[in-house]
Amino acid sequence: MRLLFLAVLRRHTGNAVTAERVRDHLEAAGHVCILKDASDLESSSEIAKLIEAERLEAALALHLYRGGRLLQGHGIPFGIIFGGTDLNEDVNHGEKKEVMGKVLEEARFAVAFTESMKEMAQTQWPHARGKIYVQSQGIVTGPNSAFNWNTFLRQSGINQSADNLHIFLLVCGLRQVKDPLYLVDVFSEWHREEPNVYMVIVGPEVDPVFTREVGARVKRAAGVRLIREMPQGDLHAALKNCFAVVNSSVSEGMSAAILEEFVQLAKRLVSDPALEREIVANGREYVRARHSWQAERCTYQNLIRTLEGSIQD
Repeated sequence: MRLLFLAVLRRHTGNAVTAERVRDHLEAAGHVCILKDASDLESSSEIAKLIEAERLEAALALHLYRGGRLLQGHGIPFGIIFGGTDLNEDVNHGEKKEVMGKVLEEARFAVAFTESMKEMAQTQWPHARGKIYVQSQGIVTGPNSAFNWNTFLRQSGINQSADNLHIFLLVCGLRQVKDPLYLVDVFSEWHREEPNVYMVIVGPEVDPVFTREVGARVKRAAGVRLIREMPQGDLHAALKNCFAVVNSSVSEGMSAAILEEFVQLAKRLVSDPALEREIVANGREYVRARHSWQAERCTYQNLIRTLEGSIQD
């Protein structure tokens, strides 16, 4: 089957990674999957010409509003994958919410990454209750076996023995919504108390102006380092070698209480090896049970098969 897959493909974003992974799942089942950036296709006529030129039989969109709305009315069956923006932002705009509801009426299925996303969607669009499926994002890693942790530390400007260090990695594209500066001051203060604690921000330049702001701020912060884009295999190896991975995002709040709680828990983790081992073991089990790459592949291949059945009908 020849499929059109629409997604917002800005580099270094979760959407781009998800789109590539899902396309791989579909192509593994023998489908021809033509991945297009929804940002480049703003009109219905452009989609119609693409469908005709490529002889497309079905479609999939990542993002109900940004991608799904472009698939309406073309006479080919399609499914959608909810993006976080759909349910966290766009649903609060009346016109966008109405458009998304109509997209869901026409879509044959919709995929939510979590039960909470599914519940939110069902609350907003009760008519779609029977067509929303939950599939967590699959995780697969491929650390570079030739990666050298000590070299990475030296290149980060950290000239201490790796045995005595506690490196916290924050991995994100350098853009404001990811808020990479959120933990900088508190980590710098912690580093002054315990010089073997560092935070290393690993992030490609997404927003050039904001990237310069991050670089300037990090230069003034003791115990904080900034590394630009890394090959995926090296990044996975760095994640494997670091003490802990941290995350921050504007959508997760900005209160001082969260910072204080973070430092308290992080210090406990550093001083309690048994707790560290327990968290690592629980994390591995959680990923195995909830984020299976194989399960994700089966889900998408089965759902796309329903579109194939629609064509035959």
